[in-house]
Amino acid sequence: MKKVLTTAILLTTPFMATAGADFVKGDRTFAGEAELGATLTTGNTETSSFKGRLNLKHELGDWENQYLLEGLYKEDSETVTAKRYFVGAQGNYKMTDRSYLFANANYEVDPFTGYEYTVSGATGYGHRLYDSSKTFLDVEAGPGYIYQRLDSEQAFIEGYETDDSVVAHGVINFETEITDTSKFQQRFVADYGDKLDARSETSLTANIIGALAMKFAVIVRYNSEPLDNKKGTDTETNMTLLYSF
Repeated sequence: MKKVLTTAILLTTPFMATAGADFVKGDRTFAGEAELGATLTTGNTETSSFKGRLNLKHELGDWENQYLLEGLYKEDSETVTAKRYFVGAQGNYKMTDRSYLFANANYEVDPFTGYEYTVSGATGYGHRLYDSSKTFLDVEAGPGYIYQRLDSEQAFIEGYETDDSVVAHGVINFETEITDTSKFQQRFVADYGDKLDARSETSLTANIIGALAMKFAVIVRYNSEPLDNKKGTDTETNMTLLYSF
């Protein structure tokens, strides 16, 4: 397993990104977004939930690097009801203003799915189908690989400890500015091999003041073959503050 993860990171490191000259807007080569949301209740009902996200972009000529860290934690009456952590990196080499080669590697922990962790990676070709001053549409496709380790309970039920598959990886990424201070984003990622793993994120962002904005997002995760006693679809609705730098 360590060899698989190391290989994925080494393959991705030289390429570390989305095509387009405005990957980082303006003359800068580095940009980022920090996102945070929290809910706390006390009294008759005691709950707490935290959502954090850090998205970094780095542009170096024809090389574009993107790094993503996400975390979700929810507790209800001292019982953990949701816990998910994600670390990912994607890199593109621009061949033209609209075409690029990509490579990525991801690591995710979500014990409520029955897996201790999931490691995935993919490489392939991306193309910007539409590009204007306010709207773009990117698509990506290529081969990938997913490795998953089951937790001890699920391993006992299923009769095996790990699951891996070569997959067909595809991405659709759409973004448009609604007004000068708001934008809509839709991102869909699918990996199809022995089963279908897909993730959709729909979001609306509106500036509050300066670099501070409010973001509303709905995330849907789908697994066509969930483990025993697990559901195939997870949904997540967030209202967070977003700071751009």
